[in-house]
Amino acid sequence: MLVLGLETSCDETGVALYDSERGLLADALFSQIDLHRVYGGVVPELASRDHVKRMLPLIRQVLGEAGKQASDIDALAYTAGPGLVGALLVGASCAQALAFAWGVPAVGVHHMEGHLLAPMLEEQPPAFPFVALLVSGGHTQLVRVDGIGQYQLLGESLDDAAGEAFDKTAKLMGLNYPGGPEIAKLAEQGTPGRFVFPRPMTDRPGLDFSFSGLKTFALNTWQQCRTRGDDLDQARRDIALAFQQAVVETLTIKCKRALKQTGLNSLVIAGGVSANKALREHLERMLGEMKGKVFYARPRFCTDNGAMIAYAGCQRLLAGQHEDLAIKVQARWSMESLPAL
Repeated sequence: MLVLGLETSCDETGVALYDSERGLLADALFSQIDLHRVYGGVVPELASRDHVKRMLPLIRQVLGEAGKQASDIDALAYTAGPGLVGALLVGASCAQALAFAWGVPAVGVHHMEGHLLAPMLEEQPPAFPFVALLVSGGHTQLVRVDGIGQYQLLGESLDDAAGEAFDKTAKLMGLNYPGGPEIAKLAEQGTPGRFVFPRPMTDRPGLDFSFSGLKTFALNTWQQCRTRGDDLDQARRDIALAFQQAVVETLTIKCKRALKQTGLNSLVIAGGVSANKALREHLERMLGEMKGKVFYARPRFCTDNGAMIAYAGCQRLLAGQHEDLAIKVQARWSMESLPAL
């Protein structure tokens, strides 16, 4: 089965072709970072308009790179949620229109299920069951995964997601959007031990997260540095290091608890923050000590992309799932509500 996948949940337009027998044939991505950077964050209306502008050219590009034509497509998969409603509607309406015109089925994909299954695109994919850490700008969740559609939520962020906290902390120090890569880059030049941030909610049982307090701690530290007349460039580096260490160690502690609670020794990390090198190193070290293994997608498939949607959609299409012609999207959507395959 040859599936065309479309991703438009937020600020990246992703298109990919996935073959159920040959794997990923081609993928393309257009990032709107430069468009939104001037505003310090994503502007939903601008995101939607840009998706409209980019979608068809990217589809033509992917078909050309794969040497395929519209008549070769067996089905379409699109992100139906969660995400920005206007942006989601662009991908959903395009997919449904093409499916109707080409006489093929279409299926709506859960954005976070796409992220969770992205490591399946690698040469050594994880085997079920495993624990998944979904960590991005909009979500921080620990999930037990027994199969596609068999998800048990173990813990989640009670306020800011980890990626959101990275972006907000960067913004308060005057760094560019998106803040995660900026913080990670500065952290490499930080002075270890100059600042020590708290590891929130690690001093009590449970698997939930809270990162809003870290953002406030960073703001207070930054303001103190400015009041004292410190070297602000170095202060940014040192705060970035302390902040990143706190987030990474908090995530690592909670992942270890989740693995012990479930009795599993395989961990998948997915979502934009899973590309963070420090996080990968900490989790690999922790899983090594537990005689387990950590799995993640290559960096370009950690952020939003069409490949993960094409793959996830293909699995559901092969199981007989598809949508009617109605265009339906969901800004909020529990992954636990998805049907099991």
